[in-house]
Formats: sequence, structure tokens, C-alpha cells
Amino acid sequence: MNAWLPREQADRLRAIPLEAVLRCVGAQPDRHDRNKWHTAVGTLSVTAAKFINWSRGTGGGGAIDLVIHLKGLRFHEALDWLASQFAGATALTSTQPAPRPALQLPPPDPNQLERVERYLTFQRGIAPALVLSLIKSGVLYADSRANAVFLLLGKANIPAGAELRGTTPCQWRGMAPGSRKDLGFFSVPAADPKPTIILCESAIDALSCSLLFPHSRCISTSGARPSPAWLPPLIAYASEVHCGFDADPTGDHMAARMIAVHPSIRRLRPSLHDWNDVLRSEA
Repeated sequence: MNAWLPREQADRLRAIPLEAVLRCVGAQPDRHDRNKWHTAVGTLSVTAAKFINWSRGTGGGGAIDLVIHLKGLRFHEALDWLASQFAGATALTSTQPAPRPALQLPPPDPNQLERVERYLTFQRGIAPALVLSLIKSGVLYADSRANAVFLLLGKANIPAGAELRGTTPCQWRGMAPGSRKDLGFFSVPAADPKPTIILCESAIDALSCSLLFPHSRCISTSGARPSPAWLPPLIAYASEVHCGFDADPTGDHMAARMIAVHPSIRRLRPSLHDWNDVLRSEA
């Protein structure tokens, strides 16, 4: 245990649900086995707070062990990473805190834009007109690796980060280095001046939800998080706010935590695992 970190704070970070950590690093849940996750370091099986990597024949317990395993970090680095990613976790301080990395948005690559458009329209079922409007507005573009880049916009529409979604056969998702999820979000605007707001876990879910609920403003929280800093002003602005997190234990848990902090928010649970599943099932 590091001298500068009280044990009870480390215990709170260790108790973060493993599913929340896996979603934050872009791991993909298995379609057929709810306990199985596909990660960059192999296939994991998760049971409560325990995990096993069948590809490497190793495992562990708790969120700290999982971050060390997934990201190759040292113990104190894993603690800092967890505290920075999950609202509600006690902020970690040291005598010499590491500087926060600057935002590094991937440069646009117009040569890869057609692949991104095909992926979103044909594989994800997003309406071509919606994809084109977001490209024209500049909040969606392609990078040199054919990732779909969804900008998180903060005050004065200044980028605060970006969600990255792989469009090649090797499915992948993550965040641009230095992204600040609490300072901005990806949003699909609505025509109504004071629309209902629906909070989703990802940009693709926000796109899907906007097609299912066309009069609503659909926003991605870039992972299931209970209380981003930008949420209270939106609650005051909107006619209604719904939490549309995924229909799984992590989504339900984080939705309950969000509603506990903001009682005016209502739960809007997808009839399938997520809103993109619902959209494609109705196509």
C-alpha cells in the first residue's frame, strides 16, 4: 500500500464493478455469454469481483487487479487511473501529482471516411442522412486507422475529447488520449428548443436512440457514469432527462446511482442490450 493513499480509499477503488472497468477500456461483451468479455489482452470471464483470462491462464480479483492486468500499469498507476475515470471515487493526491496529459485528437483522414460511413450505415443501421449531417457539422470524422471519431464538445463547442470506434474487422473502441469526459460530451441535437434528453453509454447508442426517439436530444456519457460534471446544468435546461444506459448489471447499477444523485431523472431501459440492438432489430 502506498504511504500517501489511505487503505479505505484504495478499497473503494478496488470495489468498482469490473464490468464498468471493462467498458471504460473498450472491452466487448460476448453476445452469448454475459460473463465473458473480449479485451486487447485476451478473453476474460468475470464472476462478481473475480476475473480469469483464459488466453493467458491468469486472473485476479477487484478493479485494481483488473486495471493492472489490462493496461500493464503499476499498482499506484492503476489507482490513479481508476480515480480519474470513475466519478464518485475519492480523488488521489500525492506530494507531486502527475500533470494531466493534453488532449491529442487524431488528425482527420478523408481517405478513410467512406469506410466509416459504410460501417455506421450498413453494420450499425444508422440513417445515412444523420451520418452525413454529423460529418458536415465536424463532430464526426475518420482518422488514419479508419476509426470513427466522435467529438466531445465542452463550453463554446471546444473539443474536450473524443470517442474512437474501430470500423475494421477487428472491433475496437476507446478514447482519444487526454479526453476529459467531465468537460464535454457527444450529442445528437434535436429540433425542439427544450427537448427531452436521453443519456446513452456511447456515441453509437446516442445515434441509434436519436433515430428511435427523433424529438429527443441524445447524449453519450462515454461509458456508464453516474454524475458527470456537465449533467446538472442540462437537467435544469431540459424538459425531462432519461437515463438510457444498457440493459445489463452495469447499466442498471450506474443508472440507480445517477437517479440517487439526481432524483428527477427517469430510467429508460432498452428492450434489448443497448439502443443499437433495438434499432437494428426494428430495421
